[in-house]
Amino acid sequence: MRALTAAKFAATTSALLLAASGTAYALTDDRPAAPTPASVAHAGDVQIDESAPVITRENILIHAPLHTIWKIQTDVENWPAWQPNVVSVVKDTPGRLRPGSVFRWSTEGLDITSTVKQVRPGKRLAWGGPAQGITAVHVWTFTPTKDGVLVHTEESWTGAPVTANQAPLQTALDNSLHNWVNNLKHQAETQTPK
Repeated sequence: MRALTAAKFAATTSALLLAASGTAYALTDDRPAAPTPASVAHAGDVQIDESAPVITRENILIHAPLHTIWKIQTDVENWPAWQPNVVSVVKDTPGRLRPGSVFRWSTEGLDITSTVKQVRPGKRLAWGGPAQGITAVHVWTFTPTKDGVLVHTEESWTGAPVTANQAPLQTALDNSLHNWVNNLKHQAETQTPK
């Protein structure tokens, strides 16, 4: 494997961060502190790689109906409307997202391909795949509560570039998922009548 130059590594890091997480600007900070039932796995659920050198988990309470949040999150072709830096998304697999569905996204001038690993409608969504030496697994869970919907997301990154640059990639993924959940919250709550 040839070594990445500093410039190429920086571009690769940015691309992977954006591709795996759909970077956007933080709008609010409404995260529950404790782990939630949404993060509890069921038999057969796709899981992140718990031994990965980079893992990020985020929780946020969204004051919107579950169907609104689910529709926004699974309408991947509309991500550019509410996720800055995501230029375009094209589904290679027509219809609703399902295991094996593939979607390609363009962000920061780079093209990324993701494969859906699991869909439990209104409850759980997972996708991932390899990109430029990094393997990402991204899992979302949605738990209705009396105050709204608790959205939990977690993502793991493995691969040689991650091992070689763990600290900056950890920070990048932390920031990216924080921004994503806050943008999802903003988009869902904006669509929900008060």
